[in-house]
Amino acid sequence: MIRPLNFIPYNTNIQFIRVRKLTFALSAAMCLLSATLFFIPGLNYGIDFSGGVLIEARATQSDADLGDMRGKLSALGLGEIALQDFGSTRDVLIRVQTQGNEKADNAAVETVRKALGPGFEFRRTEVVGPKVGGELVEAGTIASILAMLGIAVYVWFRFEWQFGVAALVATFHDVIATVGFFGLLQLDFNLSTLAAVLTIAGYSINDTVVVFDRIRETMRKYKTMEFGALINRAINDTLSRTIMTSSTTMLAVLALVIFGGEVIRGFAIAMVWGIIVGTYSTMYVAAPLLLYMRPARPTESAAAAATP
Repeated sequence: MIRPLNFIPYNTNIQFIRVRKLTFALSAAMCLLSATLFFIPGLNYGIDFSGGVLIEARATQSDADLGDMRGKLSALGLGEIALQDFGSTRDVLIRVQTQGNEKADNAAVETVRKALGPGFEFRRTEVVGPKVGGELVEAGTIASILAMLGIAVYVWFRFEWQFGVAALVATFHDVIATVGFFGLLQLDFNLSTLAAVLTIAGYSINDTVVVFDRIRETMRKYKTMEFGALINRAINDTLSRTIMTSSTTMLAVLALVIFGGEVIRGFAIAMVWGIIVGTYSTMYVAAPLLLYMRPARPTESAAAAATP
């Protein structure tokens, strides 16, 4: 008989459940810190949410001189202006704060173009008004909440309500931790980042459902096994799959971080963190929570009826 590829030795018995109180405390502290960082210092909202002007420029003759550019643009009276290298030393990302309305923002773009002169090629320009930015924040928040509730309902119908609650808590944990991560590092939080947050929720629940499915299978197979040992066995049985899936996904996302460029970097960084925290929450949050809610274990007759 040919066994499937397995990087984790068979009969591995890591005691995940034994350290649940420590990991619960760690998760609670992480969520509390993330909630604090959401307000202090707050998220560094990108142009998508805060409104303003984003201009991608490339110096045509030589490397971009950020000091000279900053001096020229600061004298325009357009308010806060941020310049950032990205890609090569000739590429510059220019952010100008919102001017109050779309017409004024468009005028600011033309002012910046004239100030920098013909020595720059303007490759991309985005203008987002403050009203549109506020609407995007509201829509993004609603989309995130509905996505997580939808995930919980799906797990509830596929398994039992206890599994749905555990999945919802773990998903909220991952989302809150990701938002806190961006608050801590003050990375741009924009629509790409929000897309990454929703992707993380989907990735995390995929891993969680695999473990839950093994828990349900083990419940039917071992009707008298102590519930903590049963959950621990299920996590260990799926550990090889979890590690291989996370590792291969991480390799692809790291390639995006290194080679993907500035536009997609926020999404890729969020995904790297999300893979780490999502894998952690499956093993140390979602599954151990079932120990306290105790889903009903099938009787011998029910198990026999369910067996083909």
